[in-house]
Amino acid sequence: MSTDYTAPPGTDPRLSSAETAAMWDHPLVRRMAGIGRRFRQTDRNHPWLLDAGLVVALIPVLCVPDLMSGERPQKIDIAFVSLPWPWTITLQAGLLLPLLWRRRRPALTFTVIAAVLLVQCALGVWLRAGVAALIALYNLALRGRPRHLPVACAVLAVALGLVALRLRGDVSIVDGLFFLCTTIIAAVALGLAVRVRRAQLAALHDRAARLEIERDQRSRLAAAAERARVAREMHDIVGHNLSVIITLADGGARAADNTPERGKQALLMIGDTGRQALGELRRTLGVLRDHHDTPDATQLSPQPRIVDINALCARIRAAGPQVVYRTSGDLDSPDRGVQLTVYRIVQEALTNALKHAGRDTRIDLAVTAEDRELRIDVQDTGPGPGAARPEPSDGQGQGLTGMRERAALYNGTVTAGPAPGGGWTVRAVLDLTPLNGLPSPARAGGAA
Repeated sequence: MSTDYTAPPGTDPRLSSAETAAMWDHPLVRRMAGIGRRFRQTDRNHPWLLDAGLVVALIPVLCVPDLMSGERPQKIDIAFVSLPWPWTITLQAGLLLPLLWRRRRPALTFTVIAAVLLVQCALGVWLRAGVAALIALYNLALRGRPRHLPVACAVLAVALGLVALRLRGDVSIVDGLFFLCTTIIAAVALGLAVRVRRAQLAALHDRAARLEIERDQRSRLAAAAERARVAREMHDIVGHNLSVIITLADGGARAADNTPERGKQALLMIGDTGRQALGELRRTLGVLRDHHDTPDATQLSPQPRIVDINALCARIRAAGPQVVYRTSGDLDSPDRGVQLTVYRIVQEALTNALKHAGRDTRIDLAVTAEDRELRIDVQDTGPGPGAARPEPSDGQGQGLTGMRERAALYNGTVTAGPAPGGGWTVRAVLDLTPLNGLPSPARAGGAA
């Protein structure tokens, strides 16, 4: 938790901040701060100790002088009577002992002390222990209910008014009332000031705690979002390239005996596909590396875009299927987040077609941009004659889930299901309408 510091006019803020820091680093200030912390800790562990210590400290200051030879104030001509010492001790006990409960029962403490003070003033007795009434009033302003303060001030003013009526000589009743009422105002003002200050500190501590919790929550949400992003990228990259590699390996194995050249070509394609997959994995996982590590050129290469779909289709064709790719509209204007999203959705759809429909299928791919909307249509003709297409896992596979998550970043939808004439179809629709007339950085960042 930190507080703002404003330098006085005409001074250098840097020097003032340095002087403030030097003041707090002074050994005496640190020692006093340490004593204050230990004092507060002791008070929290043993709350009765401070209350009892206050009463014990007030006894020799306020009680003993009144018990010794009937001492009275000498500077003010005042008419008060003396009581036998047992009655004096009784009144002193009634004024001081309730201070033991001043923090737990502030209203009750003040009520008892004020009642004893009224009795004392009515009897015309002067006791220094009457100062306990001001301590109780201060404590009531600090810890009690604010609605009790007007009544408490009125009661104490009546008691001190009885004291002012006994003043004589050079001190007028008005001056006496002014002085006594000033002490009441000072006690209440001090209690309220400390109360407000404590409330401010408590609010600052609470705000700092809430900000820390919010910071941790934002960190966890950011980490979860980053894990989800990396998981989608890993699934798309690994799933697609492994499907291509497996298909090429199976085709190369069948062609090795009859046409060795085709087998060698398949092995070369497998190597190229593996190297491309490795490069994409390095680029995707590069965000998890330490910032002090120097990435290589592969890690700094851009993410795939719509123009890279041609190379993607070429890799799928190399594995066997016939791919027909058509485009329509302006596909260069969407931002890089949209470009990556389109590429990954197409990659996943082609991979699923290769995985489930096999090498002998025909895949029709169309990417169309018009009227602030971008559509992706992927349809295959299904497995070849005599082959059965595996049933999808109720449409909740990781691939389809990843496509839907990517499309949702742009208020889009993804639908998948059997085609009317056989095979399988996937349609994705992305909304390219900018938010408030501007591209959405949140969307682009979430898809990147």
